Amino acid sequence: MTAADRSRTASPDGILKLPGREGCCWIARSAATAYPTLDASLHADALVVGAGIVGLTAALRLCQEGRSVIVLEARRVGRQVTGRSTAKITTQHGLIYRHLTDMLGREQARIYAEANAAGLQQIIEWIERYDIDCDLEHRDAYVFVDHGAATEQLASEADAARAVGLVADLLNRAPLPFATGGALRFSDQAQFNPQAYLAGLAAAVTSAGGQIFEQSPAVLIDEAARWRAVTSGGNVHAECIVVATNMTVKSPVGMSKRTQPRMHAVMAFRIAQAAAPAGMFISADAPTHSIRVGRDDVGPLLIVLGPKFNTGQDGDVSRRFVELESWTRAHFAAGDIVWRWCNEDYDTADRVAYVGESDPDKAPGFYIATGFNAWGISNGTAAGLLIADQIVGRRNPWAQLYDPRRPAPDDFNQSGDTQSMVASVDDIRPGGGGVIKAGEEKVAVWRDDAGSLHAMSASCTHKGCTVTWNNADRTWDCPCHGSMFEADGTVIHGPAKKPLKAARLPTPLPC
Repeated sequence: MTAADRSRTASPDGILKLPGREGCCWIARSAATAYPTLDASLHADALVVGAGIVGLTAALRLCQEGRSVIVLEARRVGRQVTGRSTAKITTQHGLIYRHLTDMLGREQARIYAEANAAGLQQIIEWIERYDIDCDLEHRDAYVFVDHGAATEQLASEADAARAVGLVADLLNRAPLPFATGGALRFSDQAQFNPQAYLAGLAAAVTSAGGQIFEQSPAVLIDEAARWRAVTSGGNVHAECIVVATNMTVKSPVGMSKRTQPRMHAVMAFRIAQAAAPAGMFISADAPTHSIRVGRDDVGPLLIVLGPKFNTGQDGDVSRRFVELESWTRAHFAAGDIVWRWCNEDYDTADRVAYVGESDPDKAPGFYIATGFNAWGISNGTAAGLLIADQIVGRRNPWAQLYDPRRPAPDDFNQSGDTQSMVASVDDIRPGGGGVIKAGEEKVAVWRDDAGSLHAMSASCTHKGCTVTWNNADRTWDCPCHGSMFEADGTVIHGPAKKPLKAARLPTPLPC
């Protein structure tokens, strides 16, 4: 029996019980926000939809430029994608610079490095200026390989990074408590608590005159005389709109086919300070693992992120946590599992985000940001700065690189089908979910811990794909474009804007 098998327990009905608290570790050291819900009709120069790192960065910069700004957040500031990241503030994004140099040319690789270095510096500057308590720590960032033969990849990446002005040092091994091949070090990078940072950024926005409304999802975005976003309680009209919602909930340039939604399992283990690695790490070899040390309200945590997988295309996400625990315990002196969660991001074909005015001719004043390829902290900050520059009419040298209108392959998105079909509701145990056929319809059924059944349409309200039950997070995940819904069908984040539709269990039930 493995350590992972020993640490997990099964309930009498056989449902796997994963150890650790569901949710992200950052919440324990981040004050909850309590901004009002929109209940009026308001006007502003700029409307920002989404209070993640892109939205709040753009909002603060626009406030500093003297613009009136309103931010709408569907849930709470910092509690979605940015606030569930591993929060490395770094220009080292795996083996990115060799890739960009070969694919886009050295100049574009240099611009990428410049933009992300600016994002890193802006974060540190704002933390200092606004006295944001977010556990900022300066750390070196390492990408390492498992085997000596792969060191050639690191040498090539070092050459590419140095050619675009970055400092990159080749090492014989990574400073980790297990054997590795070579490593590439970027010195003087940083890490922080992203939820605490976003809470501080939100406070800076309101201090600068901006308005933030939480629990105010935009159910409609359209254009009349001005751009408009409508919530269940009110609406906002603005000269320009920034849609910064992980995947855009609306865009004149369709993004869903040009991006691939993907997820990671993340676990936080209790670890002694003396055993904690001093740095931020990511492996270059598949299956990749990302490693850093963080902190909750009790003490140090070893935070480990597992290999990526396509959203909604795995019928047993819990298994990924079991595998991640086994890998971690084989490589570290890790203690109890304290926290665990999944996070989602979107990949692009060229590994560069789509940021900026989506269609200046047909939809002037409509700005988007999506597709950060799991490096959204520095990239997301750069994106917010870029969008703010474009709104105030300032030339930004990063615009061409991130241009959302640039050519992209039509078939990059690898849509899948539901992984949750069951023959009968009898196959769904307490705490589980599944999709059953009811005539020509598919019904998503969740059985709560008390055994009661809850039914809704299995069709994602974005494009109609059949959702998959995520048995680790207890969510319904779309295998096509990455929308995520609570067990009861409530939207967690888009591109879907509406909840899963109510449905009735078929009578008699399939058996």
